Amino acid sequence: MFVAAALFGQTPPDGAAFEVATIKPTAPDWSGGRFIRMRTSHELEARNHALKTLLAAAYDLSPQAISGAPEWSEAQHYDILAKTPGEARPTLDQQMAMLRRLLDERFHLVHHREQKEMPIYSLTVARGGAKLRTPATSADATPQGPPALAFVIYPGIGVKLSARNATVGEFASVLQRAALTRPVIDQTGIAARFDFDLEFLPDEGQLGLAEWKSDPKHPAPGLFAAVEEQLGLKLEATRGPVNTLVVDKWEKPSGN
Repeated sequence: MFVAAALFGQTPPDGAAFEVATIKPTAPDWSGGRFIRMRTSHELEARNHALKTLLAAAYDLSPQAISGAPEWSEAQHYDILAKTPGEARPTLDQQMAMLRRLLDERFHLVHHREQKEMPIYSLTVARGGAKLRTPATSADATPQGPPALAFVIYPGIGVKLSARNATVGEFASVLQRAALTRPVIDQTGIAARFDFDLEFLPDEGQLGLAEWKSDPKHPAPGLFAAVEEQLGLKLEATRGPVNTLVVDKWEKPSGN
């Protein structure tokens, strides 16, 4: 759910932390979905995230590649508002580095990494070639950067993902964190940024949906077919090594 690019100017140094940050439980009546984005050039905002999905975002992992987290790490949802240092908008890597540091400090996180063989989806270029558009606008067209990469659900109609100035790697990341139940490994070799739009009907379990009732007036392909037909990419189920995260200790925060 992240797309970001640096503005001209001095970006935060490596190892920087948020200048100030608040973490609060998500309001029970919140209905604005789940996302992490730069609200302004110096404010990172996260909404309606469980601690496990915050970890998945911060470490660019599928939630299935995180083990050892307590049950409450998926039940309680939180909002974060944090101010970033420096003169310019931080890069995506810098945003996530600061988020990792914040999670470590507020939740007393202790963890280690382990490489494990597990079911994955391999993302490759389909036989006919990629169908991705050159970005229509600059990544720096607005102070907060390109819009967040996020799935929008239209009940009975389908799901749409509109990407602007996004990389294929960022697309693989949002697939594994929000849509699919396996890690997604980008093996396309495509490094540039693109615009693209993806529309599909989700299968049961995708996007956390237990059941989907579609309207025959709005036909759309399933996710795997849509990725190939609309983007010229291919998702293939296989097995492979994944650099997982194992949580050794994690405590609920006592305050903000």
